[in-house]
Amino acid sequence: MITTTIARKASMALSGLFLILFLGQHFTINLISVFSENFFNLLSHFMGNNPLVQFILQPVLIFGVVFHFLMGFVLELKNSKSRSVKYVSFNGSSNASWVSRNMIISGIVILSFLGLHFYDFWVPEMNYKYVQFLPQDPDRYYGELVHRFHSPLRVVIYVLSFVFLSLHLLHGFASSFQSVGLNNKYTHGIKWFTIAFSLVIPAGFIFIAIFHHLNG
Repeated sequence: MITTTIARKASMALSGLFLILFLGQHFTINLISVFSENFFNLLSHFMGNNPLVQFILQPVLIFGVVFHFLMGFVLELKNSKSRSVKYVSFNGSSNASWVSRNMIISGIVILSFLGLHFYDFWVPEMNYKYVQFLPQDPDRYYGELVHRFHSPLRVVIYVLSFVFLSLHLLHGFASSFQSVGLNNKYTHGIKWFTIAFSLVIPAGFIFIAIFHHLNG
């Protein structure tokens, strides 16, 4: 039982680290849209028409997302069962932070946001290329991105979702290193790196959404 739990936590940590790598790459490309419309279109067209990205990396990414969240729900269910006997001396707020005790909540918010994000960008892209078979337009990506942020409600949803992503990362990113056994002399440096990443990247996505809403 212990070995199985450790394996589940390690698998979840590794899938989380993989998704964080994608998050950093996704943020870098999106940030370019703030500075250069042409370069953003160039990169987006390359990513959207590269067979390696479309038919290998993209399915792996989707699998990673599904696996990570399913494993999170499984672990939460196991933890809930193990806490079926309540101890009088237990005080959740003093033993763990709100973020660590509510990872399932932030995870559900993020998963819901991913559904919206797929609806906004992935579904139209699949429709454009594989349903309507429209001719390739390498300059369409910037306009499609800006159009999504015209709605103030959509921007508010994105902002709130990235706030929850930051909360999720603040606990999950650092914990993933611990789950895979990277507790050593670099732990302090890893902790501060994960905190910086967890704050800067979601804040950057929020900035991008607000920037295009105000300037689109």
